[in-house]
Formats: sequence, C-alpha cells, structure tokens
Amino acid sequence: MQITILTGAGISAESGIPTFRGTGGLWEGQRVEDVATHEAWLRDKQFVLDFYNQRRQAVKKAQPNKAHLALAALQKHHHIQIITQNIDDLHERAGSENVMHLHGEIFKSRSERNNNLISICNDDINLGDVAEDGAQLRPHIVWFGEEVPMLEPAIALTELSDIVVIIGTSMLVYPAASLLHYAPEGTPIYIINPQIPDMQKKSNYTFIEKNASDGVEEFIADILKIN
Repeated sequence: MQITILTGAGISAESGIPTFRGTGGLWEGQRVEDVATHEAWLRDKQFVLDFYNQRRQAVKKAQPNKAHLALAALQKHHHIQIITQNIDDLHERAGSENVMHLHGEIFKSRSERNNNLISICNDDINLGDVAEDGAQLRPHIVWFGEEVPMLEPAIALTELSDIVVIIGTSMLVYPAASLLHYAPEGTPIYIINPQIPDMQKKSNYTFIEKNASDGVEEFIADILKIN
C-alpha cells in the first residue's frame, strides 16, 4: 500500500522553524516579496543571501519532532512517499527515505543562470561564490513566480496513492495545493491541521484538527485498525 504524504510548514513549526506565512504575511520579519522572488534577488543579492544563510543555520539547530519520527517509522509497514513543501531536511534526518521537495532545499545551491547546476551547500553562500558555469550561486529554492520543476513527478506519485495524508498546510499555496485533485477517485484523504482549511468535506475525507505530532499519532492508530 502506498501512502503519499504532503507536508507543509506546520510539521516543521513544532521543531521551532517558523511557518512561511506568518503574521501580516511576513516570514521571519521580512516581506516575502523582499526575500522569495526573483525580483528581490536581482534587486539585492546580498540581502537575499544573508536571509537564507540565517535560515540554513537555524535549520541546522532544529531537530526532527515526533511527527517526523513517526512518519519515518511507518516505513517499516507501508510504502511511504513524502512530498514536502518545506525546504528543511527534518524528514531525512528523522529517517524517511523517499522525500521529494517541491520548493527546493536549504542545503543545496545552484547557478543563477542554469537551474540544473545544483550542489550541496552546508555553509553560507557569499557574493562571489560561483557555480561550474561561473555564475553566482543562489539558494536552491523555488521562489514565488518561478516554475516548480518537481510538480509533475509529484503528480505522478499522487496518482498512485492508496491513501493521501496532508499535514500542516493551509492548502492555499499553489500549485502544491492542486496535488489533492490527482489522488484516485475515492482514495482515503486525511487532513491534519490545527485549523482545518475551508474545503468541501467528502465521504472519503477524514479531518484531524490537531497539531502535526498528535494528528499523525491519531492517523497511524486509525490505519492500524484498518490493517
């Protein structure tokens, strides 16, 4: 049985990583338009690099929480495919093996000229740090307005799902939110979030209005009954 799990900022928030859409549309005190768009990059590369360098250091200090660990443990019983909107590596550090990052990864960098020139990045990126093609390195993050190259592979995985679980996301960020519509007709859908998004409830939907750790625990208990 394949369980496809779509995770958002809510699962990492329990590890101390702030959600992307914070109060007033700010992320870590910055307007999204100033740190997560190509226009912001062209306007002030140093500012954008500094912002992501700080995020990278923060992720290094964070630890996987109970939800990350529980999903990793579930691999022993089912085929688990995680599709995450998060740029951190907490799923991997918890032990999950099949993780697809829709919006990029904080521990990777790429050429600002060639999206396919991607490299590991565990430390700061500075002005003057260049890729193989001689172009400035930038964070390997999908900014607003940019294409999401992993969307098609994510759709293909979702279409193979026996169960779909959505954890810690408002389902407001597109195109990621559209993945739900690619699950096979009648597939059991679990929505885990402290505030359930405003959406039409269907007979195959189960809403778990809890934080990620408690909600994942309830979900796992539920599917163990089924099996």
